[in-house]
Amino acid sequence: MLNIRCFLLQALLCVHDTVAQKNYDPVLPPMPEDIDDDEDSVKIIRLVKNREPLGATIKKDEHTGAIVVARIMRGGAADRSGLIHVGDELREVNGISVDDKKPEEIIKILAQSQGAITFKIIPSIKEETPNKDGKMFIKALFDYEPNDDKAIPCKEAGLSFRKGDILQIMCQDDATWWQAKHEGDANPRAGLIPSKQFQERRFALRKPAVVTVTPQKISNRRSSGFRRSFRLSRKDRKTNKTMYECKKSDQYDTADVPTYEEVAPYQRQQNEKYRLVILVGPMGVGLNELKRKMLIGNTQHYGVTVPHTTRPKRNQESDGVEYIFISKHLFETDIQNNKFIEYGEYKNNYYGTSIDSVRSVLLKNKVCLLDVQAHTIKHLRTQEFKPYVIFIKPPSLDRLRETRRNAKVMSTRDEKGSAKPFTEDDFQEMVKSAQLIESQYNHLFDQVIVNDDLTAAYNELKMTLDRLETDTFWVPVSWLHS
Repeated sequence: MLNIRCFLLQALLCVHDTVAQKNYDPVLPPMPEDIDDDEDSVKIIRLVKNREPLGATIKKDEHTGAIVVARIMRGGAADRSGLIHVGDELREVNGISVDDKKPEEIIKILAQSQGAITFKIIPSIKEETPNKDGKMFIKALFDYEPNDDKAIPCKEAGLSFRKGDILQIMCQDDATWWQAKHEGDANPRAGLIPSKQFQERRFALRKPAVVTVTPQKISNRRSSGFRRSFRLSRKDRKTNKTMYECKKSDQYDTADVPTYEEVAPYQRQQNEKYRLVILVGPMGVGLNELKRKMLIGNTQHYGVTVPHTTRPKRNQESDGVEYIFISKHLFETDIQNNKFIEYGEYKNNYYGTSIDSVRSVLLKNKVCLLDVQAHTIKHLRTQEFKPYVIFIKPPSLDRLRETRRNAKVMSTRDEKGSAKPFTEDDFQEMVKSAQLIESQYNHLFDQVIVNDDLTAAYNELKMTLDRLETDTFWVPVSWLHS
């Protein structure tokens, strides 16, 4: 028995030695021998290229005309090798001199090469700085497709993304082109995206001229019509004068250039106030109906703000229930002190929603459902409120005609909240208004709900608000740090 065990052990060791002596590295061609003796600073580098790109871009030096490595893509083959660095001068590729070639021609040679690629380079004398990237995350506020970008230095190295995607920034060494990957992507290879500054400049060039408005100017622009929460009909708004601070107007917002927003993961803790929920949408889309269904479903958990007014209290009204009744002098003082989110004047009386009314709901440990005009959103995006913005969008015109045929819209002709049927003009304006709101402010929306069917829209809204209290969301970094 002992002899058998010794025999088996000897056989096992023999197999181990045989395997250990084998070379499993790829078979590479011999190193070139025609290297000049005076080129002691030249490095010969050989990389094995599979189906993935090399992960490096090149450019022609404006002063010397030399072809140099412009950037190394984080996580790519060149980066993983550790042999090629930014600033290295490229002399040959697979024995082909690059002295008389354009970067585009060299890129074509590299793209067509498979297997082992040999580079002859002169190393850069620049010192490598420690890599501190990879800890920054951004939310994309626009769509990007590198194949459609004429400015990108290498389309194959570009990273496409959609508005709302979360990107992890891997390198910001280049002021024009950042390196990024999709958050959670297991592939370590980064791609090129336009930097914030570069994209802002490009967007700004496409924007029309912005009208400068003098502070405290009263606007008669119809698009800034009085809040539907005060139940003014479309016809009423044509003749009504609406006031708001110019810095909160639509004209001011057109100066914004949305590109990226730095974000971080956030989950509400049990001892924290609830996040403010902002509902935005055109008049008649069903905002009030959705709020009403949420309140009826759980009065103890959800709340709405009580508006302020300077009109006299009627017999059947209670102060603090239908309205908070204050004097005109106090209302105007609060306007000057920026205490209103939005306000307006109707029949010589002020109406408005104050910031304190929002705080009042949140302090009762309730979720505040706030219905405001779109131009006020960005002024509520603060660390205090951490708002979640939902755009309630109407369906198509045909679907509106079908689903709203027997519905009615509130009117204030007699100030009794009577209702009237929708007209074709109402439908046309609702769709047009929704398109305008979405085109200007969609970068501020966290979610879009199409109110095709009220019950379905309510269920989607309810599911979202439930998740808001338990799940982790990406929010602006500024909301998490004082």
